[in-house]
Amino acid sequence: MEGGLHIIVLVKQVREIEKVKFNRETGTLDRSSAEATINPFDLNALEAAVQIREKVGGTVTAISMGPPQAETMLRDVLARGADRAILLTDKVFAGADTLATSYTLASAIRKLGSFDLVICGEKTVDGDTAQVGAEVAEYLGIPHVAYVDEVKDVERNRITVKSRVGSYYYIVELKFPGLITVTKDLNTPRMPTLKDKLRARRATIEVWDSKHLMNTVQMGRFGLQGSPTRVVKVYTPSAGGRKGVIISGNPEEIARRLVSILKSVGVL
Repeated sequence: MEGGLHIIVLVKQVREIEKVKFNRETGTLDRSSAEATINPFDLNALEAAVQIREKVGGTVTAISMGPPQAETMLRDVLARGADRAILLTDKVFAGADTLATSYTLASAIRKLGSFDLVICGEKTVDGDTAQVGAEVAEYLGIPHVAYVDEVKDVERNRITVKSRVGSYYYIVELKFPGLITVTKDLNTPRMPTLKDKLRARRATIEVWDSKHLMNTVQMGRFGLQGSPTRVVKVYTPSAGGRKGVIISGNPEEIARRLVSILKSVGVL
């Protein structure tokens, strides 16, 4: 296939959520309490992109929005098969909700120019909204398919996928340019070899700030300023343990006592 496809993969650096500590006094997460890693669903998106490139040829570009430290994560992305990695980092991007995040990512994709397919993980483990992929597609004005768990076929101008929604699934043919979000059932991400890691260590990570996007965007739509969502308070509910009551006496006394307890807790 002459020229191949230009595939863009959106990836995010997240904290290992099961290890993140929660500050009950401030109602915030202490993100420094856990190591950073690639969002697991994005690994499936990257693997899908690499497999498609291996089948039909082309280039895989990874884009991430995050702090400067996300550069380490992007080197892992390169080691796993991406050809190019771009980090969007700027204080202006900070505090973004899904809408502002999607706007920033879509703006970067527009700056890249022509592309065929954008692949995103279904969701992120730290947000769990599954909104960014669809919102990026809307900003770009391209069709999209969510919850893809199988790639049936890829041609030069289209891709055929299976999308599972609840207990049903759909076979969808998507013409390029388009976007898909993928589930963890799609594939098993490959592990990078030592050679791949050494190559990625020497690779260049392109770093773009807001100035790189100025000619095609509205600056007020980035970060906190461009985010209509406001988190007023974050908290974890206190989990009460199970309580047991031992009732003794003759059967009539036990029955009366049991009825009284059930009434007191609103069961009866």
